Amino acid sequence: MLDTLANAFRIPELRRRILITVILLAICRVGVFIPVPGADIVALSRFFENAGRGGGAPLLNLANMFSGGGLQRCGLFALGVMPYISASIIFQLLVQVVPTLKKVSEEGEAGRKKINQWTRYATVLLCFFQGPMMIKALSVSGAAIFPASFGYGMFLLAGLLMTAGSLLLMWIGEQIDEYGIGNGISLIIMANIMSRLPAAITELESQFQFTLNPAEGQIGILKVGFLLVLFVAVVFCIIYITQGQRRIPFQQAKQVRGQRVYGGMKHYLPIQVNAANVIPIIFAQSLLMFPMYGAQALMGATGPGGHWESNFFYGVSKAVMDSLGGGSSGFTFVHTFLYVVLIFFFCYFWTAITFNPTDMAKNLQENGSFIPGIRPGHRTAEYLERVMTRITLPGAASLALIAVVPGMMMRGLDVHYIVAEFFGGTSILIAVGVALDFVKKVEAQLLVRHYDGFTRVSRRRF
Repeated sequence: MLDTLANAFRIPELRRRILITVILLAICRVGVFIPVPGADIVALSRFFENAGRGGGAPLLNLANMFSGGGLQRCGLFALGVMPYISASIIFQLLVQVVPTLKKVSEEGEAGRKKINQWTRYATVLLCFFQGPMMIKALSVSGAAIFPASFGYGMFLLAGLLMTAGSLLLMWIGEQIDEYGIGNGISLIIMANIMSRLPAAITELESQFQFTLNPAEGQIGILKVGFLLVLFVAVVFCIIYITQGQRRIPFQQAKQVRGQRVYGGMKHYLPIQVNAANVIPIIFAQSLLMFPMYGAQALMGATGPGGHWESNFFYGVSKAVMDSLGGGSSGFTFVHTFLYVVLIFFFCYFWTAITFNPTDMAKNLQENGSFIPGIRPGHRTAEYLERVMTRITLPGAASLALIAVVPGMMMRGLDVHYIVAEFFGGTSILIAVGVALDFVKKVEAQLLVRHYDGFTRVSRRRF
């Protein structure tokens, strides 16, 4: 491993790309600590500390995690790259369902540039929407970001500054794509997630007691050992699911051209077990937040001192909050059940949107390839769809299991949210996936220059 890292820095081009990537990621972290003028950082830190211990405000905790603590500090990069991620997902869906956009995407490099340009425009619109929405969500949840004397102009200024910060992050991500190594946007998210690791270790250390029988609210040796074993198991499971694939064999038909015979070779069509990656978890989390925040707003309007006092609507909204795990109740059975169901649904939904067995079967037939034992054309499309449907089930089940681990840890082991998020859910999935992709790209650069990769057996491919 150390020899491989040393080889990476012996190659001038690869060394330059790695250094550019590190410098740009450091700039991304600096912007997190530059607060918006007039923001009450102390009140925000206190709010997120209480929310992390009680499991409340899960959407805000998620946004704070993706921004690397930027929302907790109300920094210029408080929105992070999530508006750009949202815009990219929206256009990925639209390309599959809108014929005009699909034609544009099939125009090659020119079409890809057009889609990217429209994605940037959509990012600006989402930033203008998400910035004030985050500030309003914090206000509704009880975090007073700005003093009462500040008017709507301060909210507008904060939204504009957060929009500028998010667009700067988007630009930095594109520079990493061009001049660095790895996917820029993914690396920014990973850097933000991993920046919370020291705080998680500090939080865990503050609760640790070197004894087998710790006091209430403290963590002993056995629990720390269990956490380490669980962390290794979760990472192993994520790597196994991320790298897992079903390899469908297909064969090229032999073609005689002159005195030479082409084709006839056996190849494999890889189908990922977890084709949707982390998107189902993000969709499920976002969808569960709407009824929670709607019920929270209704409680404020119909409760004591509200504009429209009503015992009935107040009771209904409170029941929704308690059942979905709002406030200090954390993750409930209803919340976990709906969470798992939504993850399964979005796994199949995203796979159905992005995986087109008809086009894949058509491409195989046009290239003179076929799956042994399956007729080309319609039969091949049916076979591919059947395989994808079956293989998505274990992928969705594994994804759901990993997603509910943080909630189970917070309730069962009584640990802080900042600690629990490293044992499952969105954060660890993204971090492990991006790390694997980064290692593959560095290894590819080494193998091209005839160096050993990280696995040592990679050279046998040549």
